[in-house]
Amino acid sequence: MSTPQFELSDSPNDAISALRFAPASLKLLVASWDKHVYLYDCSTPGGQLVQSFGFRAPVLDVCFGDNDEEAFVAGLDWDVRKLDLRTGEQTVLSSHEAGVKSLSYSSQHKLLISASWDTTLHVHHISETPVAPATIPLPHKPFSISLTPTKLVVAMASRTLHIYDLKALSTLTSQSTASDENLTNTVEMEPWQRRESSLKFMTRAVACMPNDDGYASSSIEGRVAVEWFDPSATSQARKYAFKCHRQPSSEGVDVVYPVNALAFHPVHGTFASGGGDGFVALWDGVAKRRIRQYQRYSASISALSFSSDGKYLAVGVSPGFEDGREDFTEGVVKIFIRELGEGEAKGKGAK
Repeated sequence: MSTPQFELSDSPNDAISALRFAPASLKLLVASWDKHVYLYDCSTPGGQLVQSFGFRAPVLDVCFGDNDEEAFVAGLDWDVRKLDLRTGEQTVLSSHEAGVKSLSYSSQHKLLISASWDTTLHVHHISETPVAPATIPLPHKPFSISLTPTKLVVAMASRTLHIYDLKALSTLTSQSTASDENLTNTVEMEPWQRRESSLKFMTRAVACMPNDDGYASSSIEGRVAVEWFDPSATSQARKYAFKCHRQPSSEGVDVVYPVNALAFHPVHGTFASGGGDGFVALWDGVAKRRIRQYQRYSASISALSFSSDGKYLAVGVSPGFEDGREDFTEGVVKIFIRELGEGEAKGKGAK
């Protein structure tokens, strides 16, 4: 790749809802409101669309499984599906009672977690021996989920966050006894921690630190909060929130944009944020400093993903209608792959 950034051709026809790099390659999955999932190969200059897969309704999230050939898909058709990227075969793993907003897969525990606007989590055990999916009731509608090797963070309405221990979650839900594999067994499970968000307005995204220490969350009101899992008073005193993705108007007043996307760098532990202002910024959450901000993109940033080796950052650009316009012109949706220079995403505090 000779240039630090290139745009993928054959981009989706409607807004991008999610994008994820593969666990061990430069394959990229993109979910869109145009009812399709797109698979790109970003290993060659300019990238290449490998395949697109159609669904009955807009797709809200997508993720890889253990390898580059297994994916999971969910959206407004209420179903959670396994997708074979070689054959295109789709298998329904469970059905919620409303749209499914978020998916996360734990390779350590072989668990797929789905979070739905029906105020439940579905926990799917992805193994050779099928186990009926388990339903975990939630107190509020979930907006975003993220996991580490040991924990699951669920950000919900009413500024509520639940943190679950994945080992306990796996053990409890593996005892599901629903007779039909498409039915779910309700498991009443107490989270490891209950928290109130440090952000006063609606949570838009949550992302966990790769070192399993904590997480960052963002809101519709141009703020990001950084918190740690350790419940001790010393650790909790470290948590903080800061303003970002705000642009001055001609009247001299800041225009506040939602922070739609967060992604942690898998090597350095720094994180990227993407906002409705069209900017992507890199942050050192420990040193509490901005590392850099990239040039403004043509529309709102809807999704971000780092490659597994941390050398590339995928940026999904879609109109967010923050400017009040409601028309959707062709060619506005774009996907950029940025090659990161040596140390480009390294923290300011690191030596």
